[in-house]
Amino acid sequence: MPQAVTSLFQRARAVVAGFSIAQRTIALIGIAVLALGIVALGSWLLRPAYSPLFTGLSAADASAIVEQLRAEGVPYELQAGGSTILVPEAHVYDQRLKAAAAGMPSAGASGYSLLDQMGVTASEFQQSVTYKRALEGELAATIGAMQGVRTASVRLAIPEETVFVAQKADPTASVFIETSQGTTLSNEQVQAIAHLTSAAVEGMPVENVAIIDADGTVLSAVGTGTAGTADQRAGDYESRVRTAVQAMLDRVVGTGNATVVVAAELSLSTGERLEETYTNPEGAPAINESTTTEQYTGNGDTAAGVLGPDNIAVPGNAQGGAYNSETSTRNNALNRVTESTVRPAGELVRQSVSVAVDSAAAEGIGAADLRALVASAAGIDTDRGDSVTVELVPFSQAAAQQAAAELEAARDAAFQEQLWRIATIVMIALAILLPLLLAVVMMKRRGRGRHVAVPAAIEAPPTAPLDYQEVVPPPVDDEPELPEVISAARRRAEIESLAARDPERTADFLRGLMAEQPSLTAVPQLSVGEPAAVTASVPTTPIEAAR
Repeated sequence: MPQAVTSLFQRARAVVAGFSIAQRTIALIGIAVLALGIVALGSWLLRPAYSPLFTGLSAADASAIVEQLRAEGVPYELQAGGSTILVPEAHVYDQRLKAAAAGMPSAGASGYSLLDQMGVTASEFQQSVTYKRALEGELAATIGAMQGVRTASVRLAIPEETVFVAQKADPTASVFIETSQGTTLSNEQVQAIAHLTSAAVEGMPVENVAIIDADGTVLSAVGTGTAGTADQRAGDYESRVRTAVQAMLDRVVGTGNATVVVAAELSLSTGERLEETYTNPEGAPAINESTTTEQYTGNGDTAAGVLGPDNIAVPGNAQGGAYNSETSTRNNALNRVTESTVRPAGELVRQSVSVAVDSAAAEGIGAADLRALVASAAGIDTDRGDSVTVELVPFSQAAAQQAAAELEAARDAAFQEQLWRIATIVMIALAILLPLLLAVVMMKRRGRGRHVAVPAAIEAPPTAPLDYQEVVPPPVDDEPELPEVISAARRRAEIESLAARDPERTADFLRGLMAEQPSLTAVPQLSVGEPAAVTASVPTTPIEAAR
């Protein structure tokens, strides 16, 4: 092993050996946190990117596909309650092809594919039922392709054909819709589903289609169609009128300064009226005209008598006679007007509109002007019995003040939550970095103490007489020693005395000096040649250390 690596390990071991129990605990916690952070970061960086393999799967299809992925050894993840399967991007297309080869996702045989499985020996009843199932599957697949629809199920009730007209019934259908999360079908989409279903079945009116969503809400009931019941129609009408009037008042008096209430009464009955009107145009020629004349002349003698015996005499008519008759027929042209009026259910009978306007916001605007605007916007017909009421009243500010207070409280809560989130992040960061910083600081202090403590010990005055004073050469009179030589000899004697008192500490210090030769020049008050002499050999005994 290289000398630098060995010295590094020795220094680390020496530093750790000088730690107290608390310092060692903090260092171990910091190392553990650092290791966990490195492992978590590495796992997150090395985690492959997942992409959807299939979405909107049934439980049977999801189970089959998961079994295939397990057999292939491909990692996967489930989302959306198990209906969505995610796999690494590198395996998406390969696994889709393998699933398609295995006939997945199948979701069961449906649609016109059921007719392909029917044999030639199928009875008429089997053919009828299979055709109905195929039609239901095709309708469900078509409706499920609409935006916002997750799954759809269609059930058809098609009566048997009969030659008796009185016993003939119209087919009906029920459609179950499960929408995507957070999606609500609009009225136009409901009408589209109803018309699509009714047009796919011969003789089915739109009113015979019932549409229900997953929440149990009836979107279209049998007999009423997508228009709904009378209450629903009245509510829709009131909502439209209220929205129109409210939009106008918001532009006039400002938002929140007017309240509109609309009450409408709709007719629940239906009726039909046929009216014919005839008029005689002036100066129009006759369509046709005919005249018949009859005239007879003569004596008029004829055999006459009365019933009874033949021997009874009857007097005769001796006078002559004449007969004239004239008949005239003329057909004049007449105008004929036929009116057929059908009154459907839901016809507006009457309505009333009530408006309350804040008097502070309606300064300069009279109640009569506001009443005229509201009547025009709502389509008020006084002949029908409609009424409009407009009042200028001061509005209560309690709701606005409460809303402002709630908004301020919500802002404070959001700010506090943000501060708590930031504080949590800072605490986690400190919990990770603080042990590391403490360990680094303590290592630096430990190393600095090792470099400073020994020179201080060397420069300290001796506390005991030196045992080896005789090794110092005596001064020469004619050639006195220089102060530098005397000082070096004194330091050598002090070092030998220190080595004799604490040989283990001296040996550790000399080993550190050997490991860090460049740092020897930092030791104060030592001559340049002495460190080399000291580091020439490693002392193993107190005597060698002293020498």
